[in-house]
Amino acid sequence: MIIRRIPSLDNRIRVTQHLSTGGEKAYTKSHQALKQDKDDLKDMLSELNSLIGMYKVKKLVSEIRDYITIQQQRKSMGLIAQPLVLHMIFKGNPGTGKTTVARILGKAFTSMGLLSKGHLIEVERADLVGEYIGHTALKTRELIRKSRGGILFIDEAYSLARGGEKDFGKEAIDALVKAMEDYKDDLVLILAGYRWEMEVFLSSNPGLRSRFPIHLEFPDYRIEELVEIAQLMTKKREYTLTPGAKDKVREILYDNADRGELSMGNARYVRNLIEKAIRKQAVRLARRTQVTRELLMALERQDIMEAMEK
Repeated sequence: MIIRRIPSLDNRIRVTQHLSTGGEKAYTKSHQALKQDKDDLKDMLSELNSLIGMYKVKKLVSEIRDYITIQQQRKSMGLIAQPLVLHMIFKGNPGTGKTTVARILGKAFTSMGLLSKGHLIEVERADLVGEYIGHTALKTRELIRKSRGGILFIDEAYSLARGGEKDFGKEAIDALVKAMEDYKDDLVLILAGYRWEMEVFLSSNPGLRSRFPIHLEFPDYRIEELVEIAQLMTKKREYTLTPGAKDKVREILYDNADRGELSMGNARYVRNLIEKAIRKQAVRLARRTQVTRELLMALERQDIMEAMEK
C-alpha cells in the first residue's frame, strides 16, 4: 500500500477512501466540512427515525454507523479494515416507503463518508433496455455514470428478466453486475419490487442474489400506522387534523379494508386523500370573508368526507 503524505495545514485533516483497485486515495477535508457531515448525518437519522415503522431499516443504518466507527478504530491500530458492500434488495408493495428510504440512505451514506455525492437516480426497465443490439449497454452505462457517487434505484427490477435469454434486459443485467464490482466503493445499486416477483427474479439468477448482501422487507402498513402517517403528512404541511377529521380518516381506511380495497398498506393512498382534503378546505375557506390562522391550519371532518367524493 502506498501512502502519500499531505503537508500539514491549519484546520485540515487527512481522510482516506478505499478504491476498488485495493489502494487508497488521499484527500483532505476541513474540520468545518467534517462538522457539517456530522450535522447532516444527525438530520438524516432524525428524518429516518421520524418515519412510521421502518424498524429493520433503522436498525440497518445504526449497524452500518457502528461498523464504520469500529473499522476506523481498527485501522488506527494497524488492523485490517474491511470496506462495506452496500448493494441492496428492497421487497415490498407500492407505497410502503422504498423510494423514500433509498433517498434518505443516499444522504446518510454520504455523511458517513461511504458515498461522494449521495444523490438518487430512480429508473425502470424502459430507462435501461434499448431497442437494438448494443443500445441497452450504452443506456445502462450512461445511467451508471450518472449514478456514481450515489444510489441507482431500479424499480420493478424483475422486469429485466421477463423476456428470456434473447431479451435485451439480460444485457442490462450484465452491465449492472459489472458496474457493481467496478464501482462498489462509490455506487450503491438497489433493486426493488414486489416481494414474490423479486424472489422469482433472484432465484432465476443465483449469481445475482449473492451480490446483494442486504435484503430489506417493506411490510404493508397497518391501519393505525396509516393514520399516524396522515397526521405526519398534515403536520409537515403546517396543517392539523381535527379529532373528527382523524376519526374519518380511520373510518375510511377500515371501510376500505373490509371491502378488500385496501389489500396493501399504501401510504400513497393516504397522501392523495390528505392532498385532496387540503384542496377541499381551500374551497371551503375561500367563501369566507375572514379567516384565522387556526382555520387555515385545520382540516375538518367535512374536508375529508368531500375528498372521498368522486
